[in-house]
Amino acid sequence: MAQQELGAFLRHRREELRPGDVGLVPGGRRRAKGLRRDEVAVLAAMSTDYYERIEQGRGPRPSPSMLGAISRALRLTLDERDYVYRLAEQTPPPRHRSLGYADPGLMCVLDAVAPTVPALVTDELSDVVAQNPLNVALLGPIAGASGRESTFVWRWFTDPGLRSRYLAEQHESLSREYVADLRAASATRHLDEEAQSLVAALSEASEEFRAVWARQEVAVRHSTLKVLVHPQVGRLDLQCDVVLSPPSGQRLVLFRPQVGTGTAARLDLLGVVGAQSFEQVRAAD
Repeated sequence: MAQQELGAFLRHRREELRPGDVGLVPGGRRRAKGLRRDEVAVLAAMSTDYYERIEQGRGPRPSPSMLGAISRALRLTLDERDYVYRLAEQTPPPRHRSLGYADPGLMCVLDAVAPTVPALVTDELSDVVAQNPLNVALLGPIAGASGRESTFVWRWFTDPGLRSRYLAEQHESLSREYVADLRAASATRHLDEEAQSLVAALSEASEEFRAVWARQEVAVRHSTLKVLVHPQVGRLDLQCDVVLSPPSGQRLVLFRPQVGTGTAARLDLLGVVGAQSFEQVRAAD
């Protein structure tokens, strides 16, 4: 019975959404109302067949991460997300744990700014749960990566490719900023197992992280001027603003172009380049 109720709830929510509600282009005439199953599957980064079986109440019990991804795709509130977990006979995660879920309010802004402003959504420990296409073109795909590869602070200290996109002169100050923010976030979570595990893994993987962590600096990120050097469009002067959603504790990070630097025009070009790269990848598949 719970599987059937889960499928009915997901189907109802899917049919209530329009492509524009989730950042998709409406396209031509649509035979059925709401989103198509394949569109939800793409948004949740899963196969259409897998999603169809869940909605039809005949698939295996979805994992917590799959439920989080579906909740993100359907823009469910935290209460609705928890309801979906219970219907799937899974324990809802603590409110501060994302497991692929993104705050629907932040997702609305993420979609709205998509054409001109790169943006991403993270949890308190910098796990990236959503990126708009322009942010993927700017930083590469991070959301949905396996293991710690979806955690920005982990990537900053272990992925030279990501770090190379930032102006070298800013690396030291940014490292201190990310670590100070991580220390503050860890304290708000009372140094729970997830936070302690991330700090321990970073301490083992990076000598630089160990040195910066030992400085005992604490500061929550709000707004920082960052300079990125993109391999295809060049220098980008960006003001990175952090918007907090109190209900979920998640953060929207906006990469605003600095006025008078030519960055806005280069971001327009990046949007074209990024779209072309996506089409080439899809054609190869």
